[in-house]
Amino acid sequence: MKGSHDMNETTVMSSSISISKSVYLKFKRLFDIVVSSIALIILSPILVGVIIAIRVESKGKAVFTQERIGLNGKLFKLYKFRSMVENADEVLFEMLKNDKEIAKEYKLNKKLKDDPRITKVGKFIRKVSIDELPQLVNVLKGDMSLIGNRPYLPREKDDMGRYYNDIILSKPGITGLWQTSGRNDTTFTQRCKIESEYSKNMSLIMDIKIFFKTFIVVFRGL
Repeated sequence: MKGSHDMNETTVMSSSISISKSVYLKFKRLFDIVVSSIALIILSPILVGVIIAIRVESKGKAVFTQERIGLNGKLFKLYKFRSMVENADEVLFEMLKNDKEIAKEYKLNKKLKDDPRITKVGKFIRKVSIDELPQLVNVLKGDMSLIGNRPYLPREKDDMGRYYNDIILSKPGITGLWQTSGRNDTTFTQRCKIESEYSKNMSLIMDIKIFFKTFIVVFRGL
């Protein structure tokens, strides 16, 4: 009888944890919808201004789409202001082929500290963190969340290694634990480790802390 009682107690505890997570995810989605909708309306003049500035400086679309890895590994189209030259990927592959130092840096970090592909407008919108504002549409659609992990490129999957399965447990976010950790100089592997921890331990309290810390990080960068 005691064993049966323990089993029932364990089932109740397990159910409670499951319900708690379910409520958290529903609240998170509601928060995403409300905040992204309001933000898109309020920021619409800025969005239009950025589009005009990008088009004036260089040829090509102001907003580009790119396949990224989403929840449970499902691919989705990510929206972003173009902060680089139009044929950025082709230029990158050419640099990786011809410059060993650049190839070494990109292999380690999956980004370049002084990326020559970034335009003048692109440098500014990155500095004030508005290049990712079109992702509010991704949030509204449900592909992304306001808080989550970096939306990784499909070609980065193998490099994510053992952290991949943890990272895809949550939707990608516009901001997240890595961006607000104060450790932007981390290697790609270290970044994946930080983000896998978010997916395994995400909670309402953690999201609230990241949300408000994002504003501090942005203002410090101005």
